[in-house]
Amino acid sequence: MYKIGIDLGGTKIEGVVLDGKGDIVERVRVATGQEQGYDHVLKVVADLYLALRKRIGNQEHQLGIGTPGHTDRQGLIRNSSLLCLNEKALIGDIERLTGITPETENDANCFAVAEALLGAGRGKDVVFGVIMGTGCGGGVVINKNLIRGHQYLGGEIGHAVLHPGGRDCFCGNKGCVERYISGSGIEEQYEEKTATRKRLQDIVDEYREGDLAATEIMVQFFEDFGVAMSTLINILDPDLIVLGGGVSNIDELYSIGLEKVRKNVFMKDPEILIARNMYGDSAGVIGAALLHEVRNRV
Repeated sequence: MYKIGIDLGGTKIEGVVLDGKGDIVERVRVATGQEQGYDHVLKVVADLYLALRKRIGNQEHQLGIGTPGHTDRQGLIRNSSLLCLNEKALIGDIERLTGITPETENDANCFAVAEALLGAGRGKDVVFGVIMGTGCGGGVVINKNLIRGHQYLGGEIGHAVLHPGGRDCFCGNKGCVERYISGSGIEEQYEEKTATRKRLQDIVDEYREGDLAATEIMVQFFEDFGVAMSTLINILDPDLIVLGGGVSNIDELYSIGLEKVRKNVFMKDPEILIARNMYGDSAGVIGAALLHEVRNRV
């Protein structure tokens, strides 16, 4: 059976068609146009789905959609950074326009599904996906079951409190993991220290060159990463943690970062299984296409 996935982003919406083997047979990107409001975004999604469906003719298929935020029990989008989606019944509206009922999940869960089923975690029983990009999110897949949790908080590592009373977070709390190990968090800490705004990659380059300010920021980053990931391991002990997002491309995470994790895990000489993702920025749309393959969302 063919699988169609659509991934909603702030600037682009990506669609993909997978065949029965999980291979990509079609891939399209279009502008989101969120400034034009919900009805416009809804039409873009519906039109993209209909265009992808033409690629496979009358073949049987499924549709999954990845969104910022999550869909609650009433079918409404909540906590979406794509603000025009909030409080909207996306599933019902897509069904009305296209005749197909999609599965939906947030973008971090879609990342976890892609990497657990077809990516770096393929064949593992317990996989935790962590996205460290502009923000920080996560998702957990156990034996092909996506763990949403009773209140849809499953995998929300980014909003665990790392430093009580620390940096303000958009969620209303202070000191969240997201404010320290995301790309934006690193950039903002550098700006506070130097009064200069720089991109993550420039900060990492300066760290490698021995710059004092960049070194202080990155040393603390590795410590914070170690605490966050070791806490996750102490609670869940997954077979594999898969890292995604731009921050996951920092090579030192897989050496210095792992050592910081190791020192905080509750056992002597722990085996630390943390890997790079396989699908990069395609994981979200591929995970969306695979949502029907996840046996339960509990």
